[in-house]
Amino acid sequence: MTSGVEKVTLLTEQLRQLLPMKAEYQQRLDKKFRLEFNYNSNHLEGNTLTYGETELLLIFDRTTGNHELREYEEMKGHDVAYELIKELATDHERPLNETVIKNLHSLLLVRPFWKDAITQDGQHTRREIKVGNYKEYPNSVRLPNGEMFHYASPEETPIKMGELMMWLREEEEKNELHPVVLAAMLHYHFVRIHPFDDGNGRLSRLLMNYVLFRHDLPPVVIKSANKKEYLQVLADADSGNPEPFIEYISQQLIWSLDLSINAAKGLSVLENDDLKKQIDIWRKHLTNKKSETANRDNIDINHLYANSIGQLFLLFKYQHEQFNDLFWKTQETPIINRKLFNETAYNSVSGFPGFILEFEASHDKDIIHSLSLQYSLIDFKRNESTSFSVESLINVQFEKYEYIVGYKGLVLTTKKYPEALTKDEMEAIVKICIQHVFEEMQEKSGVKI
Repeated sequence: MTSGVEKVTLLTEQLRQLLPMKAEYQQRLDKKFRLEFNYNSNHLEGNTLTYGETELLLIFDRTTGNHELREYEEMKGHDVAYELIKELATDHERPLNETVIKNLHSLLLVRPFWKDAITQDGQHTRREIKVGNYKEYPNSVRLPNGEMFHYASPEETPIKMGELMMWLREEEEKNELHPVVLAAMLHYHFVRIHPFDDGNGRLSRLLMNYVLFRHDLPPVVIKSANKKEYLQVLADADSGNPEPFIEYISQQLIWSLDLSINAAKGLSVLENDDLKKQIDIWRKHLTNKKSETANRDNIDINHLYANSIGQLFLLFKYQHEQFNDLFWKTQETPIINRKLFNETAYNSVSGFPGFILEFEASHDKDIIHSLSLQYSLIDFKRNESTSFSVESLINVQFEKYEYIVGYKGLVLTTKKYPEALTKDEMEAIVKICIQHVFEEMQEKSGVKI
C-alpha cells in the first residue's frame, strides 16, 4: 500500500505540472486555506467562533455572535501570524529562530490574561499567561488514564528550544527528510517542549506550515472535527512511535494537495458542506447590514445603559481617578446629544451612573442620539512651568441598527442591538483610553519613559 508520504510526492509533482495557476484561482484557494486554517486551529483550542463568524471577521471585518473579546482578538492575531509565516517562508536568507517564535506567540495571544492551570502534583490553580516569553512555571496535562504528563521544565526550555532550532537548521542543510516528515517532526518536538504557558498547539501548527510553505507546499489543516484522532497520534509519538503522527499529517497534506490541484484546474474548492456555510455567512452578513428585529426604535436605551454602557462609563471614571493626585482639580461631565445635561440628574442607580434616567422618562427615545462622559484633569501641579490640563471623553453613538463606542475620533467597537458589552470588551476599551491619556500627560509634562 502506498504510504502517505509517497502519495504526497506524487500529488506534489502533479500540482507543479499545473503551476502557475491563474490569479483568480489562486485567490480562491488562498482564501479557502486561510479560513480553514484559522478557524480549525483556533477551534481545536476552544475558540467558539463559528466558521461563518470567522469569515465575517477576517474577510468582512465585521463581528456577530456573543463571544468574549479575547476570542475575536486571538482569531485576528492568528490570521496575522499565518500571513507572517507565509512571508517568512519565502525569505531563505532568514532562518527561523527563537526571536521569531516569541514574536509569533505575541501575535497569537495578543495580551496577557489569567487562566486555570494544573500544578505538577495535579492541583488546580490560576496563572497569568504572559505573551512572548517562555514559561515561568511547569506545565502539565492530565492524560485520559489519569496520569500527569509533564513537558520540559522552565529551566530546560531555553536549552531545548536552542537545540530544536539547531536541529531544524541541520536537517534543512542535509535536505534528507521529506518536507512533510520535517514539518511533522518540528510540530511534535515543539509540542513536546511546550515552551509557553499557552498557545503551544496553535504555534506548533504554524511552525509546521512554515516548513511546508518553505518547500512550496500548501498548508496542513488539522480539522477540529478530528481532534480525537489528532491527539491520539500525538500520544503515540510520546510513547516513542512517531510514524502514525507522520502518516496523519501526510494524509492532511494530501487533502490540501487535492484541493490545490482542483483549484489549478479551475474546479471548485468548495466541499460538500461549504455551500451551506456560504449561505449561513451571507445571511449573517445581511443581518449585519440590516436588522429586522432590533433597531434604535425598539431598544430601551435606559436598560442598555444600566446593563452595559453605564458600567463602561463607571470603569472609565475609576481608571482616570488614578491620576487625580497629580492635578489640582478634576471634573466629570456627562453629555447627552452633545449638550450638557443637568448635573443634578447625575445620580447612582444600582451602583452605576444613571444620568439618562430622568431624561428618558420625560422625552421621546429617538431624541437620544449619543451619550458621552468627559473626565477632565485640570492644572497639573508637579511643575508650574509645565502646568496643563487633560480632557478625556468617551462617546457612545446610537445608530439605526447598532451603537458605536468611540474615543477621540477612534471607533473602538461596534455592537448590534440589544447586545451588551462584555467585561473584557469594557476593559480593553478603557485601557485604550487610559493609554491615550497617559501618552498625552507624558508629552505635556516633558517627562517620558
